Amino acid sequence: MAAKDRLIAIKEKLRAENKVVVSELSNQFQVTEETIRRDLDKLESEGVLTRTFGGAVLNHGTQGEGIHFYRRAAIHLAEKRKMAKAFADILATKFTIAADASSTVMEALKLLPDSSDVTVLTTSTEIFRGLAHSNINVISTGGIYNKNSLSLRGQIAMDNIRKYHVDILLISCKGVDLEMGVTDSNEGEAIIKKVMVEKASEVALFADHFKMNKTAFTHFLDLSQIDYLITDQKPDEEWIRFCEENHIQLVY
Repeated sequence: MAAKDRLIAIKEKLRAENKVVVSELSNQFQVTEETIRRDLDKLESEGVLTRTFGGAVLNHGTQGEGIHFYRRAAIHLAEKRKMAKAFADILATKFTIAADASSTVMEALKLLPDSSDVTVLTTSTEIFRGLAHSNINVISTGGIYNKNSLSLRGQIAMDNIRKYHVDILLISCKGVDLEMGVTDSNEGEAIIKKVMVEKASEVALFADHFKMNKTAFTHFLDLSQIDYLITDQKPDEEWIRFCEENHIQLVY
């Protein structure tokens, strides 16, 4: 079977069963598991699926809204916590922070100093809940509630975000590529992130090595707009050189 036909078959299986397992696909198509992993990586870069341990799950919705927040939060958790810890000292110097609804950003906020001098503006109802009993000031953007991503979006959210200006914005993505920039699988979330970028003095992008050199459904941020790129391991020399030449602080 040709690679393009195999990708079509994998997508059909995902739509029928909502998930796939690497070992099962390897047996079904009589190819190595490494070949299947590359197939899944390609489909993830297209926003079709989200990789999990040993397989993948279907991104539901026309814009690839992805799996539920709590399931996403458990995927690559060690990498998320490593990035959060690597950025903790820098984040501790910021007093007004905007945060998207990603599980990666939530891990970073868990390491904030518990201080009433800190204010967090967020579209995430989970972050709002998590910080509710801390001394940190939390501002919810309001908006239309998405039960899957536990996030708020829409015109109300955008209008409220525009009322503020923050020291730093913390965001994640589905893919970051030297040519395509920063991309996401959901257009509604991407629009909100664009507005948040406009209202921040600095932008910190969290992208583990699974997202490096990948692209997803919709572009929402140019690399020139990033001040910090936080990842979980040393990237290749091309990325290191690019960050140096473009005054992006690389953190890992």
